[in-house]
Parts: sequence; structure tokens; C-alpha cells
Amino acid sequence: MSINISCSTVFEENFKVENAFKDTQYSLSTLGMAVFQSLWSYTGWYNLNYVTEELNRPEVNFPRAVLIAISLVTTLYLLVNVSYLTVMTPKELVSSSAVAVTWGNKVLGSWGWIMCVAAALSAFGSLNGTFFSAGRVCFVAAREGHMPDILSMAHVHRLTPSPALIFTTVISLVVLIPGDFRSIIGYSSFTAWIFYSIVLSGLIYFKIKKSDLPRPYKVSVMFPLYYTAVIFLVLAPIIDNPQIEYLYVASFILSGVVVYIPFIHYKLCPGLLDKLTVFLQLFLEVAPAEKNL
Repeated sequence: MSINISCSTVFEENFKVENAFKDTQYSLSTLGMAVFQSLWSYTGWYNLNYVTEELNRPEVNFPRAVLIAISLVTTLYLLVNVSYLTVMTPKELVSSSAVAVTWGNKVLGSWGWIMCVAAALSAFGSLNGTFFSAGRVCFVAAREGHMPDILSMAHVHRLTPSPALIFTTVISLVVLIPGDFRSIIGYSSFTAWIFYSIVLSGLIYFKIKKSDLPRPYKVSVMFPLYYTAVIFLVLAPIIDNPQIEYLYVASFILSGVVVYIPFIHYKLCPGLLDKLTVFLQLFLEVAPAEKNL
């Protein structure tokens, strides 16, 4: 009974219109970071883009999957946030290191550990999808000649792109070095939205210059225009609150150019790269995917 009374009080306090934006900080930096972190919760949509080649009838199944998934996730996230605000005060939300666990302890009592298990399973499912799609990006990029050939190879027995998966894992471990979850979200979103904007700008270009190209499924030009405008959110935190960490992120991105131009584009030191590729082939038991599959 006491829990119900407490929840009712918190609900009434949190959902008062006059308290909706109490103690809100208004700045480009806080706006950008808030949008970054909220968009990060919905970024599973891009995983489907990366594996479109694996889909049967993508012109039918891709739009269907996107509409169902985004609608379902949006509804669930809104309901979850309403449940948090119903039970917890803003101070508890901000101070909690794991909001779902705090919610579980208040609502479920001794059964609050269930939320820990649910969060772990959710994280594992998200990681599994991201791991598969990220490896696919490196695999296809290498196959198209944009990355070292070794990344375009697959295991001779399991037929998995193990070099690309290992490479993705190593990069992920490097990104985890800061150890601050909020920083990781901010910097990864900063990086991701730069490339999203570049890709979407390319889509607008092809819509205008290559309107006659065959397209399995059509996208209204308003969508890429809208998302390209989100580049403002990438720059907002930097403009309002410049930090040396963003220079590190930009340097990390440009480091790919330093490797790509001399060794991939101009193919400098081909003998060394060939020896390294052969060594890794033997060590990892991989071969060009076309010969494997």
C-alpha cells in the first residue's frame, strides 16, 4: 500500500505541466547531448541497412521491417519512460547508475534482480545484432577494395567473416578505454552522425543527379533532408562547449585516411601487405569469400 501511495505522489508531481521543464538547462551543448543520447537508443535501425544484401525481397521486407521495428521500439520506450517517471523522482533518475534496476528495487522489492537479468539479456541481444552488422561493413568494404583484403575473407570451415569480426572487436576495445559510458555514447554518436550525414547527402545527390537509377525501394527526399539537418546536433556540443576529446575523436576518424591513401589507394609496400595477408590467412584459416561460398 505504501508503495502505491508513494508512486501516486511521484506521478502527480512529475506529470504536472508547470513542472515539466523545471531545472532544465538550455544550451547548445545540453541540447546536442540530450538528442545524441536519445537517438542512440533508437540507432538499431542502421543494422538492418548493413545486412540488406542478406534479405530476401528487400523491396518488400526492408520497409516492412523498419516500420514495424521503429514503431514497436518507440512505443515500448515511451511506456518504459512513463513507468520510470511514475515511480521515481527526477533526483532519483539523475543520481541512479542503473535506472531500470532502481525501478525494479522500488516496484518489485526482493525480485528487483529480475531487472538486472532483463537488462543483461537486452544488452546481449543488441550486441549480437551490432556485432553481426559491424563485421559485415568491414567485410563488404574490403571486398570493394576500400580496406585490406584480409578483411574480405571468411573462415574455410565455418564460412564466417572472422577477420572482420576480430578487427571490429579490437576497435571496440580501443573505444572502451575511456571507461565513461556517457562519454562513449557522446563520442560514438558524434562519429556516427558525421557519416550518416555524408551518406544522406549522397542520397540527396543521387536523387537529383541520378533520378533514373533503378531503386528496389523508394525514399522521399524529405527524409534525407531532415536527417542531414541533424548535422547541427553534431556540431552543437563542440560550438557551445569545446573539449579536447572531440579533437581525439576527429583524429581517430582521420587516422583511417592516413592508412587508406598510401596503403589501400596507392598500394604502397605491396610485398609487405601480401606477406602479412598470407600469414593471417594461414593463422586464421581464412580464404577469399568467393572461393568459400
